[in-house]
Amino acid sequence: MISKEVCFACDEDTHMKSIALLIQKASNFDSSIYIEKDDRRANAKSLLGVMSLGIDSGDHLKVVAEGEDEEAAVELIVDYMADTTKEL
Repeated sequence: MISKEVCFACDEDTHMKSIALLIQKASNFDSSIYIEKDDRRANAKSLLGVMSLGIDSGDHLKVVAEGEDEEAAVELIVDYMADTTKEL
């Protein structure tokens, strides 16, 4: 299991699209991937779960993954969350 912290950076106008793309990216991995905010944790492959965290731009989050492709999963998710404008 590995984890990495990131500051979520997204444009408020594209916030929901950024979250949806995050779920899509996470779903491409076999590993279990979680996003943690404060003392709460959500499955990064679940739209409802991620939305329940109430993530806003500027929030400091932890991405945790466990599985055969955990390193690639964390790196890709953290890289995306640090600047969601790269994908839009």
